[in-house]
Parts: sequence; structure tokens; C-alpha cells
Amino acid sequence: MANKPKYWGTLVPLPAPVIAAQCQQFEAMGLEGAFAPQVSSTPFAVLGAAAAVSTKMRLASGIGLAFVRSPFETALHALDLDKLSGGRFTLGLGTSVESWTEGFYGMHYGKPLEHLREVVEIVRLVIAKGHTGELTRFEGKYWELDFSEWQPSGPPVRDNIPIWIAALRTPLIRLAAEIGDGVMGHPIWSLDWASTKVQDDLKAGLAAGGKQRSDIDFNVWLWVAPNPDRKQAIEDARGTVAFYAGVAQYEEYFAAHGFRAEARALQEGVQRGDYLSVKHLVTDEMAQTFVVCGTPDEVRERVSATWEFADSACLNPPAYGLEMGAMLRYGAAIADLFYASQ
Repeated sequence: MANKPKYWGTLVPLPAPVIAAQCQQFEAMGLEGAFAPQVSSTPFAVLGAAAAVSTKMRLASGIGLAFVRSPFETALHALDLDKLSGGRFTLGLGTSVESWTEGFYGMHYGKPLEHLREVVEIVRLVIAKGHTGELTRFEGKYWELDFSEWQPSGPPVRDNIPIWIAALRTPLIRLAAEIGDGVMGHPIWSLDWASTKVQDDLKAGLAAGGKQRSDIDFNVWLWVAPNPDRKQAIEDARGTVAFYAGVAQYEEYFAAHGFRAEARALQEGVQRGDYLSVKHLVTDEMAQTFVVCGTPDEVRERVSATWEFADSACLNPPAYGLEMGAMLRYGAAIADLFYASQ
């Protein structure tokens, strides 16, 4: 566990001068690193821009969708970004959901646990041996790769770039702890889920991999909405919860919290591409379960419990459906509450 709280920020595609200013701000506040997500954009261009204008903080894909490109290309992205950043890159990978992988990208999803295990194996193989001349062939269930004509390049900055794996539910949490260098909690995890439900699975995964708890980084993502007006914080949280709760593949997760009926009702909006039209179906209880809402003091107290089980945390405003002004106000409130003393 971390002795000093380690916070990560988030970067999204914005004009290069804005990314430069954000990186300078993050480093001035002492943040551990910055993630770039893959939702409506890819993470790698943003991270390349950040690598060019930062010097200290770590950079990570948070997350890169594991099945939407060749694992060979994913490994090359990791090698390039590690070189651009001088060894500050972490490859964050996740399975995402079948409807995104196959519907948006036209790529095969398969059985996500075995598929992800194979992707990680290939990425590590390319990073470790892509410069040694030892790459020959890889024959797996999902990927058959022939490296016979690959021209070895010079040695990488590191031949063991960390791979962190994002997880939502039990099986993937175990796999992430077993094969990953780090485990990233899903942004929609509730605090109760992160602090109690996943801990036995983390231990089981570590045991399967012959590892100790200190061998991995456990990074928790939280949506947080500190606002003197608690009712407004709850209202601002509804869109983000609606976005995730309406994903059919996530229904069992929300059912485990007692919100199956609400999740099923929300799926109608997501399936027609308009999750905000059904955000009113997110109850106050549901909003407060998955977003840390409340006054600044209440939010600070609830988030402080994170350091009983996590090594680092990424705190974000509940961005879905929020106007830019509201997002900026929440971002400033988060910085004042948690980063000012860094």
C-alpha cells in the first residue's frame, strides 16, 4: 500500500497547447501519472503529445482496448511511447465489451479471458525479443503470427514495460492479478466493491501467479463529485451512471449491487445511442453508489478509505452529460481537495 497517496490524472484529445498546459499542471501538483482512455478516441496520440511536454510523471493507456488491433501493433505502440517518454510508459489493457469490439471495430471478441491472456503473452514476447532476433512464430488460438521477415531494431529503453490490466468482475480481477504488473479498477466500481468484493479475487489471482501483494500496483478509479450542493452533485452523477449501467454486458455487475431492474431499463437508451435520455431512471441511491457525491468534506472522507487497500487512485468528475464549465469546476474542486498537499 502507498505511504503517500499517489494520484493519477486523465488526458483526452485536445489541442496540443492545452495538453502541454495540463501536463505542466499535473507535474506541478505532484501527480504520479496521467492516463489516456480509449472510449471515443484512441489513447496513443494523446500520450505521444504528453510524452513530448512532460519530464517526470508516468504515462499510461487507461485503458487500451486489447482486441481491436494486432497484439504486435500494441507492442509497437508501447515500445514507441516508452522511447518517447524515456521509460515512463505503462501499457494499460482491458477487454472492453463485445458490442464495442465487434460492432465498432469489426474485430473478434471471443472468450475474453483466454483472448486477453494470449494478447499479453504476445505483447511481452515482442517487447522482450523483438530486438534480439529470436522472434520466429507465434501460434495461438486467436493469433497466428509469422515474424520470419521481421528486421530486428535497436534495443528498447526497457524490455519489460509494465502491463496493467483493467477489470470489472471476479474472473478478470483474478486474471489481472495473476498475469499483470498492475490491476486497474473499473471507473464504475463502487467504493464497497473496491474495498471488499475484489480483495479475495486479488489474493486468488496473486496466488495463481506465484506473486505477493507487493508485486502489483492496485490502481482504483473513482468518479467523484464534490459539491456544497449535494442534490446537484447527485444530479450531475446520473449521466455517467446511465452510460455504464445501460451496457447489457454489465448487467450482472449492477445486479450484484441490487440495481438489475434499473440497469435493464437503462439499456434501452444505450441501445439506441442516447443514454442521456434515460438518465432520469438513475435513482439517487444508484447515483451515490457509483459516484462519490457530497460536500467536499464528505467526499474527502469517503475517498480517504481508498488508501486502506489501494496503491494509487485516479479521480475524475462524472463527465458524461456534464457541460464543460461543470467539469472544470469539479476538476478544480478535486485538485483543491486532494492534490494541494502533494
